[in-house]
Amino acid sequence: MTNNGRTNEANGSLRRFMEGLKRRNPHEPEFIQAVCEVARSIYPLVEQDAEYRKARILERMTEPDRVIAFRVTWEDDEGNVRVNRAWRVQFNRSIGAYKGGLRFQKSVNQSVLKFLGFEQTFKNSLTGLPMGGAKGGANFNPKGKSPREVMRFCQSFMSELFRHIGADADIPAGDIGVGSREVGFLFGQYMRLTNQFDGALTGKGVSYGGSAIREEATGYGAVYFLQNMLEQRDESMEGKRIAISGAGNVALFAAERAIRDGAKVVTLSDSKGFIHCDSGLDEDGLDAIKTLKLQRRGRLSELDGELAGVRYENGKAPWGVSCDVAMPCATQNELDDEAARTLVDNGVQVVVEGANMPTTDDAVARFRQHGVQIAPGKAANAGGVAVSGFERSQNATRLSWSREEVDRRLKDIMKTIHDKCVSEMERDDQADYADAANRAGFRKVADAMLAYGVM
Repeated sequence: MTNNGRTNEANGSLRRFMEGLKRRNPHEPEFIQAVCEVARSIYPLVEQDAEYRKARILERMTEPDRVIAFRVTWEDDEGNVRVNRAWRVQFNRSIGAYKGGLRFQKSVNQSVLKFLGFEQTFKNSLTGLPMGGAKGGANFNPKGKSPREVMRFCQSFMSELFRHIGADADIPAGDIGVGSREVGFLFGQYMRLTNQFDGALTGKGVSYGGSAIREEATGYGAVYFLQNMLEQRDESMEGKRIAISGAGNVALFAAERAIRDGAKVVTLSDSKGFIHCDSGLDEDGLDAIKTLKLQRRGRLSELDGELAGVRYENGKAPWGVSCDVAMPCATQNELDDEAARTLVDNGVQVVVEGANMPTTDDAVARFRQHGVQIAPGKAANAGGVAVSGFERSQNATRLSWSREEVDRRLKDIMKTIHDKCVSEMERDDQADYADAANRAGFRKVADAMLAYGVM
């Protein structure tokens, strides 16, 4: 058979696989998008390996081990009974106990959590730490709720979740809508119900078993990954113009790390608009934004006219600003084809995904067409789960590592992930960072699944 014949056969096989996936998972567009992105990268590996094909590795890998759905009932401050839906998707534990965050956001549904759990499996694999993939959350929006309402919701949520988690079984952490306050409420209820103080949750406060640099880890890690990419190109962070979306932990601490390393952070955003600082934010300005977003939970619009050199743009995304690097750090599918076209026209060189799957398929295709390098979320934003893994190790050994020790280990892991990607690209000079991350993450999980036999 000719090479074209083999390629056509492989493409037909991939198409049939995706058609079957869509039939089995109707009305789950985010999950289907995530699987399609990975499957395109790894299908050549599956086609070349008779063991993978015989064991139906890809079919097994795209079915979660289990999906737990439950009701959360709680009372608001007026005594009204409120009801939310919640889930825990335990996707794959072939290389370790389930590990993945909890998301409280009104748009959360089973499709979103399955996509995140699937992605988490590969992300955790890339870290080299013994962690499987999972994700969970609820369609509860903590914005506008009083602290006591958030506490009551978290306690009710944990009253069911505690049955399904544990330090050697499933270790949730925070995510969108679940910060240190929420983790504290969740862990307190876990202790009340189990009479155990252990590492069943990560993202805890440093005063009660948490790790240094946990809040900063995802943002710092994304910048460390960017540094490695730039070094691979014989470039540095100095003077690079970076447009960042979002104003949560990931975005703010990515901005902090980038500013300290000599870059110019020119944007941050929230759901209502973005701020633009053409000369680059300084640390004092960023501190004011951190106080607003992390302590007061306010809107960026409140800073309009308050910071020198900073302009607020209402109702717009930050992608029209000229930049060398774009870092989407808000949510999935926020960077679309129109935004990608604008970024390309403005000279963007690198896109680093601080969020999970923030770039649409059309945008990815446009970036690839124009030679823009993309650091996929499963590689670039793995710093958060890496430090969660460090927290788990510290809990297990009853030790607490210094900030410097955690930061050193984080830098090492982000370099290791980058080097794994480069190694995969060297095997196939047609591959890019996204393909390479998918393939490197897949190999470890697939080989572990083969070792266990049919199960």
